[in-house]
Amino acid sequence: MIDSQENLLNQETQEVKPSEEVVVQNSSEENSKDTPQEQQPHPRIFNTKHEVLERIKEIAHDEEIPKKSETEYLKMVFYKLLGAERDAQQKEFIQAGGDPEKFQIRPDIEEEEFKVELSIIRERRQKIVLQQEEEKQKNLERKLAIIEQIKTMATTPEEANQNFQEFKALQQEWKEIKLIPADKVSELWRNYQLYVEQFYDLLNLNREAREYDFRKNLEKKTKLCETAELLTEFNDPVSAFHQLQELHQEYRETGPVEKELREPLWERFKAASTIINRRHMQHFEAIREAEKENLEKKTKLCEQAELIAQKENRKSADWEEHSKEIMALQAEWKNIGTVPRKFNTKIYERFRTTCDEFFKRKSEFYKNLKARFQENVDKKKAIIEQARALSDSTDWKTTAEKLIELQKEWRKIGMVPRKNADKLWEDFREACNKFFDARDANRADTKGEQNENLKRKKEIIEQLKALEQEKPDNAAETLNNLIEEFGKIGHVPFKSKERIYNDYHSIVDQLHKMLNIDASRKRIDDFKGNIKKMAERGVSALNTERSRLMHRFDQLKQDINTYENNLGFLNASSKKGNNLIEDMTRRIERLKSDLEEVKQKIRIIDAENK
Repeated sequence: MIDSQENLLNQETQEVKPSEEVVVQNSSEENSKDTPQEQQPHPRIFNTKHEVLERIKEIAHDEEIPKKSETEYLKMVFYKLLGAERDAQQKEFIQAGGDPEKFQIRPDIEEEEFKVELSIIRERRQKIVLQQEEEKQKNLERKLAIIEQIKTMATTPEEANQNFQEFKALQQEWKEIKLIPADKVSELWRNYQLYVEQFYDLLNLNREAREYDFRKNLEKKTKLCETAELLTEFNDPVSAFHQLQELHQEYRETGPVEKELREPLWERFKAASTIINRRHMQHFEAIREAEKENLEKKTKLCEQAELIAQKENRKSADWEEHSKEIMALQAEWKNIGTVPRKFNTKIYERFRTTCDEFFKRKSEFYKNLKARFQENVDKKKAIIEQARALSDSTDWKTTAEKLIELQKEWRKIGMVPRKNADKLWEDFREACNKFFDARDANRADTKGEQNENLKRKKEIIEQLKALEQEKPDNAAETLNNLIEEFGKIGHVPFKSKERIYNDYHSIVDQLHKMLNIDASRKRIDDFKGNIKKMAERGVSALNTERSRLMHRFDQLKQDINTYENNLGFLNASSKKGNNLIEDMTRRIERLKSDLEEVKQKIRIIDAENK
């Protein structure tokens, strides 16, 4: 009888193996360990460190036992948020021109509070672990004593019948004892089951009580089978797995049933356990597969970032374009889930190192660019001072040549920051214009004559405007006559020359367009006629006009260079920026057209001089 019971117990013990897809864990191990498979992703989402800190405070000062899985989850979330903050601080520091090697991490008050709460939780957990170990040892001693008592009872049928009620009390006491050392579970259970079955087999004289106990045990184990079968359809495979462990513990603690029912009942319970354990394994296999896919995605982002980091950046626009691409990859990285733990640090360091090196080189580029800009600013300021020193000179020829040389030197200097470019150019042009205005004023015949000429030219402009409104049949002939008359009028005051010039050519261009005449070609033809008349006054008159045109040529060329340089700094990402670019582009085209017209006029004078 004893041998047969022990064989059946050994058979049941052998059947409960991981290789058979039935995983049964000791309840004492569940309370002392959190294995990776047992940890469930925490459903709560935290957006700030403060939220995580408040939750860790609740756990630290709650009466319930702190769960290691939730504590580890909160720790991971907190330092992920803290890391994101520090990455943003470092990026801002580097983009502001700071040296990446000099970046210092600022102390975080919330981190210090978080560490304090974690230490409280660790102390509580250590205290609980010690208490549990002491409790396990006491429970072991109590269960060993129960086994010895049952062993003593299972000697003769007479004693078994007499001690039946005491035996039932010992069984109940055994069930109430939970935690014991994990390494003693199997051996303790085998001994207990052995002597319990021996006791039942000796209850021949009290068959009614024995059958009643078998029947109650059958009902209880059947209910456990039904519960396990319901768990096979449970939505949460992890929760079902943990509930199964409790069912197995209860199944063990329930007494035996009739011999012929023991194996079929166990097979039914084991079949449900196999399904639950398989779903549990598949759940974590799916997680591992998702982590594997996330690793592949993050590896691809690393490769893309490395390719971008290797590209050549010759100018600011290149750096800005590639910076946007890197930041887009960083944003995509944040949306990808976790990777296998053993690769997490390695893949993150690979990506972060690539990004850090890129922004470090960008910072060095702008640092060097800033130095070159400052050098160019200093050079242009020195030229401005020289031009100002010459602006009051009355040595017209020598000073003009010097200023023209300064203008050439100015054009050779590289770019300066946009915030300085316009101011520097205005200061330089003001100094040059001061001299040339004085020279031109000195060359004018008389102020009264210039004012009279200004008045006559204004009258012709008004006639041209009236011509545009009235559109007479002889408009083309009238236009030519007015243009010829306008060309015969001498100089006007220098301060009014540009405005009159612009007003005149604006209305003439409109009339030419209205009359389908090429305005530029018409002005060139008119200029040829004027040059013939000017040549009659002598070579000096031609040279004076050529000098004026050369000054106009240099001024236009400088304006074009300035606009083109400024155009390189503009960003068209906004509507305002795009409109500014279009406006500046139109200005450049108009200036180039004027420049070409001036070049043709200079060629006409040179041909006349020959």
